[in-house]
Amino acid sequence: MTSAADVPCHNTARAERDAVLRALGLTGPEPELDAFATQLAQEADVPYAMVNVFGDQQQFFGLHTPSDDSELPTIGRHMPVDHGFCPDVVDRRLALVLPNVHAHPRFSGNAVVDLIGINTYAGAPLLHGDTVLGTLCFVGLKEREQSTGPGTLGLIKRRRDDVMNFLYQRAGIQP
Repeated sequence: MTSAADVPCHNTARAERDAVLRALGLTGPEPELDAFATQLAQEADVPYAMVNVFGDQQQFFGLHTPSDDSELPTIGRHMPVDHGFCPDVVDRRLALVLPNVHAHPRFSGNAVVDLIGINTYAGAPLLHGDTVLGTLCFVGLKEREQSTGPGTLGLIKRRRDDVMNFLYQRAGIQP
């Protein structure tokens, strides 16, 4: 019989995260989270916003993407875990705001920059205690002035807190 001490740490963390996701009712895409993504996209004046949960892939349980009649590329509800900027947010456990992704060589070479033409990004981790459940993020096609960073940071953290409060309230869990 295998004890908890024999299981690699990342498996334990993943099991804890998966248990919290189930307790919060986060099992797949849902209209309420799509609405959060749409509201964030509108507030940030960007074409894309996501409530992102990590598994074998990034999965967008909440998604706002341009309509099919738009000239902008649409994105699906899955993305490889090595694409985008959210993996850095998860690793750091801190919000990340990039008003101009090209001003940061580490981020300008990301696969999604060229795929959909991303020039700005903001994301914040969805946290339950020490457990990172995923991220709330938006991406835009127009770079922004560096001076917009503090306001964007406030927006992404505020909307992240709104998502977490919604999830806790819905599940009847006290944070």
